[in-house]
Amino acid sequence: MNRDVVCAVLCLVLTFVEALENGLARTPPMGWLSWERFRCNTDCKNDPDNCISENLFRTMADLVVSEGYAALGYEFINIDDCWLEKERSLTGQLVPDRTRFPSGLHDLSEYIHSKGLKFGIYEDYGNYTCAGYPGILGYLETDAQAFADWNVDYVKIDGCYSHPRDMDRGYPEFGYYLNRTGRPMIYSCSWPVYQIYSGMSPNFTSIIEHCNLWRNFDDIQDSWASVESIIDYYGNNQDIIVPNAGPGHWNDPDMLIIGNFGLSYEQSKTQMAIWAILAAPLLMSVDLRTIRPEYKAILQNKKIIAVDQDPLGIQGRRIYKHNGIEIWARPTTPVYQNYFSYAVAFLNRRTDGTPSDVAVTLRELGLSNPGGYTVEDLYEDVNYGTLVPNTKIKVKVNPSGVVILRADVQPSFEPSTARQSFLQQRTPYDPYSIFQPRPNSFI
Repeated sequence: MNRDVVCAVLCLVLTFVEALENGLARTPPMGWLSWERFRCNTDCKNDPDNCISENLFRTMADLVVSEGYAALGYEFINIDDCWLEKERSLTGQLVPDRTRFPSGLHDLSEYIHSKGLKFGIYEDYGNYTCAGYPGILGYLETDAQAFADWNVDYVKIDGCYSHPRDMDRGYPEFGYYLNRTGRPMIYSCSWPVYQIYSGMSPNFTSIIEHCNLWRNFDDIQDSWASVESIIDYYGNNQDIIVPNAGPGHWNDPDMLIIGNFGLSYEQSKTQMAIWAILAAPLLMSVDLRTIRPEYKAILQNKKIIAVDQDPLGIQGRRIYKHNGIEIWARPTTPVYQNYFSYAVAFLNRRTDGTPSDVAVTLRELGLSNPGGYTVEDLYEDVNYGTLVPNTKIKVKVNPSGVVILRADVQPSFEPSTARQSFLQQRTPYDPYSIFQPRPNSFI
């Protein structure tokens, strides 16, 4: 077949590539993911308890249920890289490593489903995965059907060993094949981050149309410096990033590393709070067998999870930054008239060894509803009662720590249909229009 004919056929196929339209991920996905904690450990002979194997995923599925994570919404058990044999079968099929996954992925999937959980898998839109295992290029339809046959619920597609310019075509095409299997599968893309690294401007209109979530920035590492770099990236680029998030399509700042080795207790609280403000997927990557109780409590904080899972699906923004102090805010339900509720996080980036006082009125934060707001500290379980806009709140924020408040709007009149209108039609009212540049004197 000559080149012109190939191009004509390809163009015809792409004409019929449909949007994902899977109706999934109406709130950010929650679950457990192997990569950051267990990486590509394939040495089951010398390290059988920590290698990437069916035993590891069965164990984590058991703990997600028995330790109460599943009851709070953590429902996915996701394999990452290094689950494959180094070669496909003679018929072109992906083959799970026969030593580490002797029962096969369909059996593992059924086990995870028997626990009331969902099963996620990793592959790569390239010749190889990032760790050098077979990628999906040349096998898009075959691999999409394999995932459906294994009853996969979540598919993460990385972007190593491929050209970023091919991704505008390739990721939608694979999404098309996923959709065509008839099995609902959340589609997680690495499409934007590889294009950003190569100097391209991602087409977020297309990315939103074809992916349920996507990576924008670096892989998270087990360090506070890594978490800070992600927070900075999302704050510094929020005008581009924030409008792309919403029910069914989310920005993904990467995994929760709470309970591992690199974050202090205060820093762990900060990651959980800021990820909730960002409407981020909450995918734990931690050894649930050994996690300490205080870190488990952070991951299981119901009130912060509720902020993350707010049905409006509006990603939060950094609204203030000065002298090491940042304020982040996210519009949430309930909504009355044009007044939103808000989650507000006060973040202390200073390292001077003493907590910092932040004093601010609700009105200075832009919360001006005359009926006031019921304000609660989500970590300390302190309820401040109903506060009016001129009330000044003073919080003490530890170094590299956070205070996160929830301010629920209180009606001084009958509720309107604003919430329903916003949910169904994405009302043009800008929930961030209340925030104006403020003087720095209140810090």
